[in-house]
Amino acid sequence: MKIVKRILLLILIILAVAVYYNYSKLNILAGYSAKNTASSVFLANRSLEFTDNNDNDFSPINLTSDEINEQQKSATGSVFGLLKRKAIYREGLGAVLINDEYDSSNKPLTPKRTKPDNTTSFPYGNADQKDTLFSNIDYKKLNETIDTIFNDRNKTRSVLVLYKGKIIAEKYDTGFNKNSKQLGWSMTKSITSTIIGILQCKGKMNVTSANLFDEWKNDERKNITTHNLLQMNSGLEWLEDYNTISDVTKMLFLEKDMTKTQIGKPLIGKANQTWNYSSGTTNLLSGIIRKQFNTHQEYLDFWYSALIDKIGMNSMVIETDMSGNFIGSSYGWATTRDWAKLGLLYLQNGEWNGEHLFDKDWVNYATTPTPTSNNSYGAQIWLNAGGKHPDAPKNMYSFNGYKGQNVFILPNQNLVIVRTGLTKNADMNTLLKGIITSIKN
Repeated sequence: MKIVKRILLLILIILAVAVYYNYSKLNILAGYSAKNTASSVFLANRSLEFTDNNDNDFSPINLTSDEINEQQKSATGSVFGLLKRKAIYREGLGAVLINDEYDSSNKPLTPKRTKPDNTTSFPYGNADQKDTLFSNIDYKKLNETIDTIFNDRNKTRSVLVLYKGKIIAEKYDTGFNKNSKQLGWSMTKSITSTIIGILQCKGKMNVTSANLFDEWKNDERKNITTHNLLQMNSGLEWLEDYNTISDVTKMLFLEKDMTKTQIGKPLIGKANQTWNYSSGTTNLLSGIIRKQFNTHQEYLDFWYSALIDKIGMNSMVIETDMSGNFIGSSYGWATTRDWAKLGLLYLQNGEWNGEHLFDKDWVNYATTPTPTSNNSYGAQIWLNAGGKHPDAPKNMYSFNGYKGQNVFILPNQNLVIVRTGLTKNADMNTLLKGIITSIKN
């Protein structure tokens, strides 16, 4: 009997040591699982079973287990039952990971939204467009091209092609349709950038502004401008790695105020000379945007009234952190059609149904290559100037997100192409080439 007790004690000690040394990793894994589950189930209206078998079915997240509480609209994730994290869903704000400081009795502010226009045809409303056939399009080749990217390896969920503002192709994987919300991940960064573009065009922001934070006033960081942050070219330290305990995973799954994560980072390079991709930088920008408004309510409302609802992206929800900041780096959800509307807004140089939200100068600015980015990046927008997609035009640019979320804008071809899915390894160059060549000049 003493031997059994000693063995059990030894097992408990081993487990305690394992949890101690792996606490941060377990915390992040459980946090990812809980947050993703809450968003998938309560925001995107997918089942727990579907979420576990698809969105959370990759290593090491598949080590976690999840439970949902329909009444509380919450999800709990755990790793072998050793550590639990909880995320709750708030209508209008999406899901958020919470900690012991969270007061569930304190009702948070939510954005005021515009009523959707479901009678006007797409793209200026949400009703189906009138049938439009173009004589210069090889529809057979177009659809065959799109079919090739829908398979188990690519895990594509949707593809939509706009030509001259009209949907010429649209396909969804089993279980998805035009009303299915898709997580854009870092495509959300382009929303954040666009909000700054609108404020700049209204004369309410100046991207050349420096001396951004009191914490920077006594060192070289005081010279960092909003422009440098938009171009990911500030020289600030940051590690963007979703496969390890890194700056980005600690920010997304441990922090209650994500706008402050990068403020404390030191310089490891020089502003305008050191490009480094950073989701922390984008959330820093979200915090800078918040400072432009007198109240939290004005900050929440502006993103929707000035852009999202203005162009009829009525399905979109940008989730907030515990401190009420939009997580502008990563957590924008919208239907494929609504993601396409954002691309069309840029294709039309900021003009939407006769109104200019921003001007062509902003588009030119946002798509100008950042120094030291190898012509791959602008102002929170990816570029093809370096030829990453060799069979697509060099002036193509895109909003890109984790696991292969893309909105491609091709100005010369008058095209917007959206692809969502669960793998970044899909052959996008072949897809782009096939779509482009299916349209005759």
